Amino acid sequence: MENIHPIFNKILTSDQKALLLNQRALVVWMVGMSGSGKSTLARALENELYSRGFYTMLIDGDNLRTGLNNNLGFSEEDRVENIRRAAETARLFANNGVVTICSLISPTTAIRKMAREIIGQNYFEVFIHCPLDVCEQRDVKGLYAKARRGEIKNFTGIDSPFEPPLHPQLEIRTDRVSEEKALKILIEAIVPEIIYKK
Repeated sequence: MENIHPIFNKILTSDQKALLLNQRALVVWMVGMSGSGKSTLARALENELYSRGFYTMLIDGDNLRTGLNNNLGFSEEDRVENIRRAAETARLFANNGVVTICSLISPTTAIRKMAREIIGQNYFEVFIHCPLDVCEQRDVKGLYAKARRGEIKNFTGIDSPFEPPLHPQLEIRTDRVSEEKALKILIEAIVPEIIYKK
């Protein structure tokens, strides 16, 4: 590490980027089990923010695992590293003024605490809350069925724990509201956070 010389103090600031983009950076960290509706809502949120003139980046867990994190499995250590890399990536985007939407299971309190510490004040946690039985009924990717048959190990909610966030900035029960209503709730909470005030 002694040969590494960061230049953070010499690059343009996030305030300068915010002025250029006319928006305040935010990392919308969407947490929830597989099938809860995270990715669906993340895509809908990005599209709606884009239509309103906000510059965004969507970081999806499955997408990360096909590229940046394709060398990681689902052991506890690999899950931590997966989230660490995602959080560091989100922080880089946020430092450049981008509204960054992260759709990641983020199953434990410790993992989310790490993400919050890496990202800092721009971290905005949204719990996409959906009971396990409803997620299993949806099983849009067929993963729960495979996990129940023992074909997938360390699957969140089956043989790996999911610890619900205790104090998210926002919680949406996707088993109780429509996708349209959930998106409205998201927009009403997030847009005031990203409007740039000179």
